[in-house]
Amino acid sequence: MKNSARGHWGILVTNQSDKHTLIGNLMSPNREKPSGFEVLNGKAGALFSKLELDKLIEEEVRHDKKLLTSHTDQSLQSFSSGERKKALFSYLMRQEPDFLILDNPFDHLDRETQQELREMLLELSDSIHMIQLSSRSADFLSFVEQIGLLLADQVDWVTSTDDLSDYVTSSFHGAPDASIPDPLQENTYDKEYLIRLKDVDVSYGEKKILHQINWDIKPGEFWELSGKNGSGKTTILSMITGDNPKGYGQELYLFGKKKGSGESIWDIKKKIGYFTPAMIDRFRGYHSLENMLISGMLDSIGLYVVPSEVQKRLAGEWLTLVGMASLKDRYFHNLSTGEQRLIMCIRAMIKHPLLVILDEPTAGLDDASSELIISLVNKMAQESLTTIIFVSHRKESGLEARYNYQLSMDENGSTGEVILKKE
Repeated sequence: MKNSARGHWGILVTNQSDKHTLIGNLMSPNREKPSGFEVLNGKAGALFSKLELDKLIEEEVRHDKKLLTSHTDQSLQSFSSGERKKALFSYLMRQEPDFLILDNPFDHLDRETQQELREMLLELSDSIHMIQLSSRSADFLSFVEQIGLLLADQVDWVTSTDDLSDYVTSSFHGAPDASIPDPLQENTYDKEYLIRLKDVDVSYGEKKILHQINWDIKPGEFWELSGKNGSGKTTILSMITGDNPKGYGQELYLFGKKKGSGESIWDIKKKIGYFTPAMIDRFRGYHSLENMLISGMLDSIGLYVVPSEVQKRLAGEWLTLVGMASLKDRYFHNLSTGEQRLIMCIRAMIKHPLLVILDEPTAGLDDASSELIISLVNKMAQESLTTIIFVSHRKESGLEARYNYQLSMDENGSTGEVILKKE
């Protein structure tokens, strides 16, 4: 059937929004729908969300229930982000729901796949109600008719997206004015290249991932790494961090030494600061912000030694820089998502390592938090000798990376191209 007017909703969520309660209220079959969604009473919904994917992956790993991958020997966990979302979408559509909740549907998708998904949703918009929960106002689908802002677990309906733009502007305070703190100990490096990949090939069985990759990274450079889902970005990062055994026997040079020439994995990792949103799950204990940052100086998951006054002072300087000094004793798990990401980016940078890798640090963040993290990353690049590799599927307009290493997929494996972004 064709939906009547006012059949699609666009809801902006922030780091303070309780979207889980809203989703639960919408999905509950025996509960009255929240205000503004009365037309959905008595209707059955489906959830298109990373949370749903995580549950299905856990079911597959723990109980071997392959709801999305029964047609293949491949596990859902081994799919790329784009492949996972396509599999989930197909599965949900087979359930023939009355309405579909789209929870940040474009996160972790390359730009081409985002456009494909937009076109699929537009085609479906005449036959199914859609509720889009989005952390970015620019991501709203063209056909949403009612716009709202999720404050706690209640939706504040607005007349236009201009009202949302006003909210984002008022909540963002810009980059910190003070300089980033110095490290406790300078990391010196006297060679021309920090990282070198020369004609690197990677395959897994018959599947070719990378082909003839040539990438030279010098000290102090600011890079963006981009490419479609499944193009090999994660594989390249695992080569650089020393985690991928495919690096042995290849022309791969890490911090001046050829891979396999006697260095240990810990020799490599102590020169790197690394953050990906998945890391947050590793910090499930009661860690204060101060201890989180100090553990970054020690490369530990948690703090198991009594910190020195010097270490405490440095952690305090970073917290002061981002206006969080008064929160130094607050538990990390009590922070908003944006605050957690900010702390993790600082943790990766706190000892000014030779290399910092930030793998999609803004995924799922609202506009204000994303702008703050981008401005801090730019500041770290400007005021330190640390080399930065920033990975994102989204085009972050404020990112000041000088170079982009662009991966392009091919039947022989992805190839790479260096693009100069700014002089």
